[in-house]
Amino acid sequence: MTNPNTGNDPRCFIDIHLLQTLPYSNINRDDLGSPKTLVYGGTDRTRVSSQSWKRAVRLAVERRLSDRAARTRRVPEKVSQLLQNRGWSKEAADAAGAQILQSATKEGLKFEEVGTSSVLLYLPLTALDALAGLAEEHRDAIEAERGKKKPKAVLPQARVAEILSSRNGTINLFGRMLAELPGAEVDGVVQVAHAFTTHGTEPEIDFFTAVDDLNPPDARGSGHMNSAEFSAGVFYRYACVDVHGLLHNLGNESGMVRELVREFLTAFISAMPTGKQNSTAPGTLPDLAYLAVRTDRPISMAPAFEAPVRAEADGWAAPSRRELARYANRLRTLWGTEGRAWDGYVTIDEKSLTGLGDQVASFSEVIGNAVEAAFPGDRQ
Repeated sequence: MTNPNTGNDPRCFIDIHLLQTLPYSNINRDDLGSPKTLVYGGTDRTRVSSQSWKRAVRLAVERRLSDRAARTRRVPEKVSQLLQNRGWSKEAADAAGAQILQSATKEGLKFEEVGTSSVLLYLPLTALDALAGLAEEHRDAIEAERGKKKPKAVLPQARVAEILSSRNGTINLFGRMLAELPGAEVDGVVQVAHAFTTHGTEPEIDFFTAVDDLNPPDARGSGHMNSAEFSAGVFYRYACVDVHGLLHNLGNESGMVRELVREFLTAFISAMPTGKQNSTAPGTLPDLAYLAVRTDRPISMAPAFEAPVRAEADGWAAPSRRELARYANRLRTLWGTEGRAWDGYVTIDEKSLTGLGDQVASFSEVIGNAVEAAFPGDRQ
């Protein structure tokens, strides 16, 4: 398979680098409820896990495409509910849900409890309807086994496995690992780094109380009191899309690849994890987006901030943007430009930044230019 960018190199990656300022917030908590942290360059930073931001991006892509998927142990339960809505008794519907797991492989997938599997399955929501339809086709056989101490599997194994192995756009993007079901695994083509602040941070403790609105007039004090931790800062965020890998996952359907890449890049810029969302309203947008289409390998710019940025009169955000540009410019000389097919950026700054390629006016424009650079022979 050839690269859509070069015609002969089998690799093509789109890197996306963001600098995003978050106000007083805690969008991703650790097991104690505190903002996640890391030590980088000998300095404590606030961190947002890749899993947290990746989930927000995945859900945003699915909403935009109206093509939801679910990671769940509750496939038997959901199939049972669908069948009950079609007039099945609960007992028969539950037996059908159990048959899904029992018939999925030669040995069957294991139960954790009634209605749930022992492993998380990841499948399009449309697959649940397909499984319910398959159960209806074999209703008599399911009813015949219902109530037996050791019912045998009656659904066609190949068909159940095919439905459980089906994909939607985000499964093709982010991949799927399911060792229990051969053929269901999908290689992910998106790499997402943990976001971290470009500078040192110290979480702050917020002591708060809640008033009991129905206290008698002579009552004093609060109905509840507690404390929570929050942080603020400028975050470096990075992700990469393997365009060639996505072409492989989609069977060389370049039009679908273009759409998925565009939707992923858009969602990566705009989506936000929802931790403490209602109490802190942290919904900012990035101050800078830098995209590069590469034919060699993905390259993160995280080392630009190994030495923490120092706040200036204009805060941390502006010097962080300048430092990213300085590092990119130095890397351009150190690594060379042969592996970069195109790069460009958009920033809130009025002045241009040297080292980040072509400056454009909007997020949509920089995304569009990157997609066109990755597919120069496939104009739409």
